Order: sequence, then C-alpha cells, then structure tokens
Amino acid sequence: MKASARHILVNSEALCMELKEKINAGEISFEEAAKENSTCPSGASGGALGTFGQGQMVPEFDKVVFNDEVGVVHGPVQTQFGYHLLEITERS
Repeated sequence: MKASARHILVNSEALCMELKEKINAGEISFEEAAKENSTCPSGASGGALGTFGQGQMVPEFDKVVFNDEVGVVHGPVQTQFGYHLLEITERS
C-alpha cells in the first residue's frame, strides 16, 4: 500500500490544536499553516511529504496515514519530533 500526505510539525499540542481549528474553520489553508508554522523542512512546500509505503515513516504516522480517512486533517499526532497535523492526500 502507498500513500501521499502532508503534515505540519510544531513543538506544542496547544499550537497543533489551534492550527487545526483555523484550518477546519477555513481561516487558513493547510499549505499556509505549514509554511508559516511547521518546523519541518517540508513546511516550505506546504508540508508535502510525497508518496511513501507502509513502514517508511514513524509508526505513529503509519497508523494514521494507512487507516484513517483521506482528505481530512488528523491530529495532533505525537512523535519523537513533536506534534503533527496530518492530511492524507491519496492512498492506493
């Protein structure tokens, strides 16, 4: 199984929740939120992680990306890197 996703990485659960609320309310796009807030280098490209297979990302990512609904903002998802918002853009 393969999937494409994008994410926003921040260092607090509170900021993660705040960004999720703004995205879901239509106040800011996922891409804008990633560019302005993500501490991951992928933030520069709107959080895009490209296409990857199961087992290529940390287990917390895999659980969401390969099981949850496509096209919805998921999170906060905590990993050793911080707190993430995840949006699955495609899965096959």
